[in-house]
Amino acid sequence: PLELLHMDLKGPTKFESINGKKYIFLTVEDFSRLTWVRFLHDKLETFTFLNHLWSLLVADKRQEFGVISRIRSDHGIEFQNSNFSTFYTLHGIKHEFSAPKTPQQNGVVERKNRMVQEMAQVMLHSKNIPQRFWAKAVNTAVYVINHVYLKPGTKTTPY
Repeated sequence: PLELLHMDLKGPTKFESINGKKYIFLTVEDFSRLTWVRFLHDKLETFTFLNHLWSLLVADKRQEFGVISRIRSDHGIEFQNSNFSTFYTLHGIKHEFSAPKTPQQNGVVERKNRMVQEMAQVMLHSKNIPQRFWAKAVNTAVYVINHVYLKPGTKTTPY
């Protein structure tokens, strides 16, 4: 567990959330498919969330969960800066970029992103909720996904 994380940033969205957020930063753990989501005002906040996620997952529970050794993402500018490079070097993480214009190579998080967004749209549409509540619906979708069986043959959820 926690060896490989898949990351993707979607946005800007058509509508700002009720908190003024326009981006969705999704992270999926490869083994369990546990998913984390963060809503951002702009792409520059991506590194801040990675730092937060690192401290949450690794700093306190290194022995229990293992060590993140690889992160896979697309070639987005938000993932290619000196902050990320320094972070990866400092923690011994290998950053794997997908080839340009090939989202299929980062398929785990791309598919999860699509599933989450479709679930959120269904929630909003079925109850006639205004689009500005999209972040709340996405959060709910991720919560539901994390609490159901995610891999065939498993009898537990990531929680």
